[in-house]
Amino acid sequence: MPTDSASQALAILRDRSQFQWYVIPILAFVVYVYAVEVERKNWNLVFAGLAFWGMDWFNEIWNSLVFYFTNFAPVWGAPGKTAFLILIGLNIEICFMFAVAGIVFSKMLPADKKMKILGIPNRIFLAVAFSIFCVIVEFFLNAVGALTWDYPWWDIKAPILIVLFGYLPFFLMAYWVFDMKSIRKKATVTGIIYAVNLIAILVFGVGMGWI
Repeated sequence: MPTDSASQALAILRDRSQFQWYVIPILAFVVYVYAVEVERKNWNLVFAGLAFWGMDWFNEIWNSLVFYFTNFAPVWGAPGKTAFLILIGLNIEICFMFAVAGIVFSKMLPADKKMKILGIPNRIFLAVAFSIFCVIVEFFLNAVGALTWDYPWWDIKAPILIVLFGYLPFFLMAYWVFDMKSIRKKATVTGIIYAVNLIAILVFGVGMGWI
């Protein structure tokens, strides 16, 4: 039986009556961020941002599948106020945030990828540090009920899995793509991420109706 938070999220899942006009200026902001980097031909940032966003979609898909197969709760849910709940743990506001987050966090990378911070390769150090930062933000979101956790192994008392599986892969993938030497490789890897997501959405969403 679904938890109360899961039931609340299901009640507004893809409910178009939830729409609010503030979605449009946020969309414009996301487009602007990418347009600026494209204009400057900062392909490292463009593909790092897209890879980061694609990894979030992958996480949101498997999170929705967890709810389908357990009929209890997703690993994380987003039952709070939103202009549109896309998946049980992904609303339009979260979606747009992750769309630009990869670019923002990649802008902080040192130019020298071999440089170390406290003896640790800077890409690894920053990926872990930023993952921890994001989890701390989630603590506040959970505290106000905007983001819900119903499993004891994924909450404020057990944050390690949130760091390792909730965020670290996003950063590692984005930074890996950022450092690739050719645009073709960046585009190929990013394309594979989105191809996997698209297939999953078509199969599990459109086809089977599981998400």
